[in-house]
Amino acid sequence: MKTILLKYWTLGLMIIALAACNEDPELTVLRDITFPGEIEVSSYEMVITESNISKDELTISWPAVDYYIGAPVEYTLQISFPGDTLGAAAWSNAKNVKAGVDVYTKTLTAKELNRYALAFGLEPNVPGTIVVRIKSYVDRDAFSKVASIAFTPFAKEDVVEEPELPEATMPSLWVPGDYQGWDPATAPRIVDRGSGIYEGYIYIPEGGSYEFKYAAQAAWEPMAYGDGGDGVLIEANNEGNNFIAPGPGNYMLTADLTNMTYTSTATIWSVIGDATPGGWDADTQMEYDVEAQVWKLIADMSSEGSFKFRANNEWVIDFGIDAEGNILYADHPVLGYTADLNNLTVPETGNYTITLDLHDPEKYLFTLQMN
Repeated sequence: MKTILLKYWTLGLMIIALAACNEDPELTVLRDITFPGEIEVSSYEMVITESNISKDELTISWPAVDYYIGAPVEYTLQISFPGDTLGAAAWSNAKNVKAGVDVYTKTLTAKELNRYALAFGLEPNVPGTIVVRIKSYVDRDAFSKVASIAFTPFAKEDVVEEPELPEATMPSLWVPGDYQGWDPATAPRIVDRGSGIYEGYIYIPEGGSYEFKYAAQAAWEPMAYGDGGDGVLIEANNEGNNFIAPGPGNYMLTADLTNMTYTSTATIWSVIGDATPGGWDADTQMEYDVEAQVWKLIADMSSEGSFKFRANNEWVIDFGIDAEGNILYADHPVLGYTADLNNLTVPETGNYTITLDLHDPEKYLFTLQMN
């Protein structure tokens, strides 16, 4: 009986195996990723003049690209000139402007476009051409068709050149205000340090109203934040509810989008420690270089001691360094305390130029240069 059952069991396995062999395998094919339509631009001919140099001037729109895997798609606007669109190195000189994830429109000011056009070699007040396209990305790039725009730049000597801000690679809030022309696209940023707490620094020069806001994107829409009073952050897309700084200065800003609170702290920076002229009892003050956007100090330093950077001559906001030599907050009123950081040192005793660079919120830096 056992022998008969074993034979039937073996026969059943053979039938299943043969059936499986007769099934066609499911093939996985890497699909082509293409733009489903052409991009649209708000104008195909632009002449930049003194009257429109600071206005939103060009809007580019595009359809969503399907990558067939349900993942968010990142879009980047590429701007170049016709001579850069051919050959093996095509688009290598393009300016890449991040639009965002699952975002289908981007607006640029005439000032931005004018700066790009002049950098591409277009002559002021002489008609030329710039080209734009959209790049999408999930696991690979896809590109839209190219749109050409007849473009006449404004006279170079009449354009106030501004340093290019680093592109946002971390979740950010932009800080437009009266101090920089209320332009979110060119505003400095504060970035997410975790748990929805954004932090960074802005410099507000003397003059104007000292008012500013936070924007959740490099534009006013769809979301901006303002002052609800008593440290409360509110949604304030349109009029009113601006933050107001008490005067000119370098401000450390925080915005907590989880608890809807904010802080604004004017800062001056110094070094303190037994490596510095004042020891651990007196701060040696740094000065802010507006053009270089750094705090700077020239001082005699000792290699037999150590030091820290601190703000406002208090142990409330101060920096140490980690094992890799990166500066990190040792103390911060919102971000808290970081343990196991080291003090800074100089390699040998001498006169040093010391800089503290806080203008890029994604990477705070310092330099020690022996004179």
